[in-house]
Amino acid sequence: MMNGQGMGGFGEMGITWMLFIGIILIVAAILLMKAFRSNTSNKSSSSLDSLKERLARGEISEEEYDRLKKKLEEH
Repeated sequence: MMNGQGMGGFGEMGITWMLFIGIILIVAAILLMKAFRSNTSNKSSSSLDSLKERLARGEISEEEYDRLKKKLEEH
């Protein structure tokens, strides 16, 4: 006997919970992707800032700055 639950034990509440959990997982995945993207762009901009500071302090030449900047932009 199925005791009126149908679908192997998943009634309307089971489907509702599955949808709810699915939505939570999708939202979590989107938030993680956004965090990863912003983290990557922050690394790249902080590297460029460091490079600018090295140029300003005279640690590297303008040619070296241009070469390193081009390398950073490739990645």
